[in-house]
Amino acid sequence: MSEEVKAPKKEKIPRQKMPEQPANVRRHNFEEVPNGYTPELAMKEAERCIQCKDPRCRQGCPVEVEIPAFIAKIKEGDFEGAIRKIWEKNALPAVCGRVCPQEVQCEGMCIMGKKDAPVAIGNLERFAADQQRKHGRDILPPKAAPTGKKVAVVGSGPSGLTVAGDLILKGHDVTVFEALHLPGGVLIYGIPEFRLPKEIVASECHYLERLGGKIEVNSVIGRSETVDELLEHFDVVYLGVGAGLPVFLKIPGEHFIGVYSANEYLTRSNLMKAYDFPNYDTPIVKGKNVATFGGGNVAMDSARTALRLGAEHSYIIYRRSRDELPARGAEVHHAEEEGVEFLFLSNPLRFLGDDATGRLTGVECLKMELGEPDASGRRRPVPIPGSEFQVKIDTAVIAIGAGSNPLLTKSTPGLDLNKWGYIVADPKTGKTMKPRVWAGGDIVTGSATVILAMGAGRLASNSIHDYLTMGW
Repeated sequence: MSEEVKAPKKEKIPRQKMPEQPANVRRHNFEEVPNGYTPELAMKEAERCIQCKDPRCRQGCPVEVEIPAFIAKIKEGDFEGAIRKIWEKNALPAVCGRVCPQEVQCEGMCIMGKKDAPVAIGNLERFAADQQRKHGRDILPPKAAPTGKKVAVVGSGPSGLTVAGDLILKGHDVTVFEALHLPGGVLIYGIPEFRLPKEIVASECHYLERLGGKIEVNSVIGRSETVDELLEHFDVVYLGVGAGLPVFLKIPGEHFIGVYSANEYLTRSNLMKAYDFPNYDTPIVKGKNVATFGGGNVAMDSARTALRLGAEHSYIIYRRSRDELPARGAEVHHAEEEGVEFLFLSNPLRFLGDDATGRLTGVECLKMELGEPDASGRRRPVPIPGSEFQVKIDTAVIAIGAGSNPLLTKSTPGLDLNKWGYIVADPKTGKTMKPRVWAGGDIVTGSATVILAMGAGRLASNSIHDYLTMGW
């Protein structure tokens, strides 16, 4: 009796690693760290998707991108079809593929992640967007017929750009007002070049203009024009101004020269291109010993920027342990590879300085230990008496969050604000207490992620469209 011949077992495809600059090279330049997938790598990674009938990855995406569908297009080599599928839900795929926390959203829900590495959804989204920008035809998604309705979007960050993109495709006339001289909001002033190249942001903003949207820069709504004045010319106003008010530690010595908010430090380097001095004449202190206070993505961006500006030592001083860091794992990993030094369980008490020159010379900290979890679910840091120590630094960057800038809200009667000064809006629609005004993103939630701001924009755009077309 002959033995049964078994078919060879299909070889499991490992997750495809994205090529990137070596750490010892990239810490000295501002070029993007990951190099992106080649078509061959992208198609191979796309093969790993098992095309679930009930895709949980889609449930994890705040803007509900049809993830298996666009991955299937990449697998087939239909890259134009992939970007068209993404554009149905996401107007900023090149941005999202780079900065979204996929590990806790779409990839965090991927069924492949239960026994293996999840499908690299973010890398594939980035590939589709980059492939289209660099090599694709000049295509645009279809637009609905003009409705004659006019919408003003205040703020050109991820929330505002999402609202604008959605409503333009739905046939509405949209104008985006941006206070700075370039559009993009936090994408342009807050996220460094090595993580999100500014040409990518410019390309995504230009995409909205190609769709027919208008972007007016240097327009400080609340000062140059009020929301009520906008409502005289527009049917609806959407407020997506972000949370850009710096927050400080409120400890002695913050007045010394060399103490920055992360907002100022990153804006000088990113938007004003201080890193390219003297080609750009924006001054910034290029410290030799720089300490960044905080543990989020902004802290990682600041500490990694300090290295690229020439710091010999770039510290992250954080009052909890590594396990409690709120930053993305990839950002922490890159920071460690590049030589950022982490001082965990350390709480700053006061800054030290030279009174004669007014310059920062150090920081005194207190060692901490972890106690019971607090409201955030993370273990609360508890001081260890008598454990004070000092660190010599000449530059400090405070990256512990941002607050709501009151410029717009103080000039807009009828808005309901919470105790922190953020706008109160319906979480399901973005509708505020003021008639014909919607709001979303960080000005409603406080500092959060790019994709959550986009998710808020998606909910608001749907609500605004219903209002404009059904008049409820």
